[in-house]
Amino acid sequence: MSEKRVVPQVIFPILKFCIYLRIVFVTIAHPNARPLSRQLHAEETTSPMNTEHTLVEDYYDKETFKRIKSLADTKETPFVVIDLATVERHYDVLQELFPYASVYYAVKANPAPEIITLLRDKGSNFDVASIYELDKLLAHGVTADRCSYGNTIKKSRDIRYFYEKGVRMYATDSEADVRNIAKAAPGSKVYVRILTEGSGTADWPLSRKFGCQSDMAMDLMVLARDLGLIPYGVSFHVGSQQRDIGAWDAAIGKVKVIFERLKEEDNIILKMVNLGGGFPANYITRANALETYAEEITRFIEEDFGSDFPEIILEPGRSLISNAGILVSEVVLISRKSHTALQRWIFTDVGKFSGLIETMDECIKYPIYVEKHGELEEVVIAGPTCDSADIMYENYKYGLPLNLAVGDRMYWFSAGAYTTSYSAIEFNGFPPLKSYYV
Repeated sequence: MSEKRVVPQVIFPILKFCIYLRIVFVTIAHPNARPLSRQLHAEETTSPMNTEHTLVEDYYDKETFKRIKSLADTKETPFVVIDLATVERHYDVLQELFPYASVYYAVKANPAPEIITLLRDKGSNFDVASIYELDKLLAHGVTADRCSYGNTIKKSRDIRYFYEKGVRMYATDSEADVRNIAKAAPGSKVYVRILTEGSGTADWPLSRKFGCQSDMAMDLMVLARDLGLIPYGVSFHVGSQQRDIGAWDAAIGKVKVIFERLKEEDNIILKMVNLGGGFPANYITRANALETYAEEITRFIEEDFGSDFPEIILEPGRSLISNAGILVSEVVLISRKSHTALQRWIFTDVGKFSGLIETMDECIKYPIYVEKHGELEEVVIAGPTCDSADIMYENYKYGLPLNLAVGDRMYWFSAGAYTTSYSAIEFNGFPPLKSYYV
């Protein structure tokens, strides 16, 4: 048994004394300063107010916004409007920037029939998470050979269902899953998902739950071969809304090592690298243009694999759909919590349980546009349900006009992805978020 390290008891009084001296020094040097503990807490839980009005032209061209707004003016809130021309344009740009890659749209981002049929006709493939998504795709004319079962957490009978429908490519990250695939989908292609860094620079991290370490990934590919499967490739996901392009560099470097070692040590030649998603949408915290991502990622691939690199798969979701959508809500109530409160509470008819779950921990900061202008005041923005967790923004300080009134509309920009698909069915009796397509 390994020995535990023990800290001598004499250390604790010394540490306490050092902390005491630190506090005394700060107090003498800065007599008007807040206690250190309060400073640290404030830095962790608050942020400066957003002092600028959100401008339409920073996110949408005039014609696109007019098209969305014209429909929005005829509908009762809350709802989201998706501009299909924007989705199509984003898909075309992605194909142009990554001409060597196969696109597998992440259906979970927005599974609307209008989007499925559009991307089907554009030639897209589809990253599928469940039998329910598969049924929807098949019902809208997508053939099984254009689908990949990208969920590493799946029942054996669901694997069999995919196999019987004709799907022949499966993601995995565990021994039990590989064995299930071998039994339920014999002879299929499998690709292993590896753990990657990048959670610190992604607005919506995807670490820990999915993927495995590189040494296990290699063992799983060997096992797949021994069980009669085709060890096909390696996948990773650097985190959704990833702003650090270097995260792809580190991940591709890991993949290259796996390719080389499997070839040299086990005579397994992998054929595919799945770069996942992660390309950003236009939220308040801006990221590089997609052109920059494409240029750098292509360079990373060529540096590791040369010009004759393996098949490349992309799994975009957010980057295709988010900017195409505007979620429209109505101000239900405006209040202050005391006579001297310096901030208002803005309650709107949409919340975490009706499409804005990605405001959890204030990860995704949607640009919010209102038609009122004038002096801004910091606000807390909350949803309509009887749940105290239904607060979208409290620590990040949005600034909204002082003349904002009950009944005014709020336009949540870049809300086309992970809104309708995250909306609760009937929490507090509220229906799912409505969606319209233009």
